Amino acid sequence: MNNNIDGKDLIDVLPEAKDADGLWETVKTILFAIVIAIGVRTVAYEPFSIPSGSMIPTLLVGDYLFVSKSSYGYSKHSLPMSLPLIKGRIFYTEVTRGDVVVFKLPTNPRIDYIKRIIGLPGDTIQVKGGILHINGEAVVRESLGEYVYQDTSGVYRTMMRYNETLPGGKVHEILEISDSASADNTPVYTVPKDHYFAMGDNRDNSRDSRYLMDVGYIPKENLVGRATVLFFSIDGSFWKLWNWPKSMRFERFFSGIN
Repeated sequence: MNNNIDGKDLIDVLPEAKDADGLWETVKTILFAIVIAIGVRTVAYEPFSIPSGSMIPTLLVGDYLFVSKSSYGYSKHSLPMSLPLIKGRIFYTEVTRGDVVVFKLPTNPRIDYIKRIIGLPGDTIQVKGGILHINGEAVVRESLGEYVYQDTSGVYRTMMRYNETLPGGKVHEILEISDSASADNTPVYTVPKDHYFAMGDNRDNSRDSRYLMDVGYIPKENLVGRATVLFFSIDGSFWKLWNWPKSMRFERFFSGIN
């Protein structure tokens, strides 16, 4: 019996097998890359972009940032499409007052919001004459002068900028058009157990926990993560690549979020 394989058959068969192996290796590489990306996005860091001015001056429209998914543990909202695989919250670490957080909007969990945590469970929160009060005490506010910015419609806005010092010592900047806007005088809010009270730094241009029917108190389960670092910022359309050299805010690249 002749067990030899004719040389011509080797030429015909081996390239096809090699092509099939190469295709499978490429598919496996792509699948592994997707799994790793989903894993990193789920348990470590997820990128977000800022579409509105509610957090000016801390965050500008066109900022791109990373959110730490591990900061407060994990809930179903840590998973892609909020898959209901986690009950409640696991590996939970308490939120610190003043953290800038991404959360699922309580009234519509399909929407991501980013605001600053002002009130912790059990706190009372009130705004009187534009001054934030926490547990009955007025928060210290120091004027930093005028702040001018161009909104998304191209109109230049002049506002007053302040340093605000929260209980615990966290200092951050806020903007106010006046101290008599619609949400500058509020009732007293009492933050429920396992909930948080969030406000935007652009105080007179932020839909936040002061508006109970629209946002309200943030359930612990709805926390997505803490905003940690800006990695890209552009003043204009991200997709107009030809404008990048003059529209990128290089000074904001890889800066921390206070």
